[in-house]
Amino acid sequence: MASVETTPVLGTDTIGEVLAWSRGMIEPAMREAVERLPQSMRRIAGYHFGWWDEQGRPSEGSSGKVIRPALVLLTAEAVGGIPAASVPAAVAIELVHNFSLLHDDVMDGDTTRRHRATAWSVFGLNAAILAGDALLTVAMEVLATSRQPSAAEATKVLSGAVLDLLDGQFNDLSFEDRADVDVTECVAMAIGKTAALPRAACALGGMFGGGSAEQVAHLARFGEDVGLAFQLVDDLLGIWGDPAVTGKPVYSDLQNRKKSLPVVFALTSGTPAARELAALYQRTDPLAPAELAKAAGLVEAAGGRAWAQERADDLLAQGLQHLAASSPRSRAGGQLTMLARLITQRDR
Repeated sequence: MASVETTPVLGTDTIGEVLAWSRGMIEPAMREAVERLPQSMRRIAGYHFGWWDEQGRPSEGSSGKVIRPALVLLTAEAVGGIPAASVPAAVAIELVHNFSLLHDDVMDGDTTRRHRATAWSVFGLNAAILAGDALLTVAMEVLATSRQPSAAEATKVLSGAVLDLLDGQFNDLSFEDRADVDVTECVAMAIGKTAALPRAACALGGMFGGGSAEQVAHLARFGEDVGLAFQLVDDLLGIWGDPAVTGKPVYSDLQNRKKSLPVVFALTSGTPAARELAALYQRTDPLAPAELAKAAGLVEAAGGRAWAQERADDLLAQGLQHLAASSPRSRAGGQLTMLARLITQRDR
């Protein structure tokens, strides 16, 4: 793993090495931040990050891909800054991301994350919610006390992103009980729930790197576009993804009647396939394997799959245009391009 003084070199590092560099940059500060938590919250957070097991014994569990912190570090370098100076912003972003994951697992009732039992299933619902709240609180503290010139403004940007994230999550949950969700509001939900944090990550990196207001604005748009493209691809994988890759059963989103972006596009397409799909989605009993396969075929027949793929590709291209408009340093610009392609062009 690279030391904290080392930056990835364009053309010689794989994306795995870039992410390992990012992890090496932030993990000491992440552990320091978690150590600030009360013991009750610290134990749950450390378990969630894979640092120790439920008894507090050291563990080799996964703490995630650290994609969002990598966006912070690389955008800071892209505008001419030193990545190490943006570590507080990268840590804050990752803490907020994991706050959202702890709460998501509770709301969705998921029992596994990163190939181990979720925190709520080990420590209880209320404890996991409180641990998520604690991570959010310490994230804002890390950012506000970073002694960087842009810390105050960055805290406002991150707070705004959290509010957008919460609004998006609320809307996503409300869609479960509605039959009239349209594509426009589904996209708006995804921009809040999924794209707000990558947008903030890129904005904070630009700010901590000393970028101009114009550079920061372009980087923020880059992050939002890539974040929304990520959601579209994730929705495609939720229907057609390989369970060995996604960790979810095949057609899992359809079995859960999730109103994902390709599904909503299909349901509102006005096609015969849309009417058949709506009838399946209105049922409350579990769908048999053959019915799930039929539902996937109806989404595709109604144009949902092709639309989501095309929209994700367009968003990636649009995001890369914003990245280019920020006039990034070549090394960081290349790494950001590689990272954007990784998270928006997974196997689909």
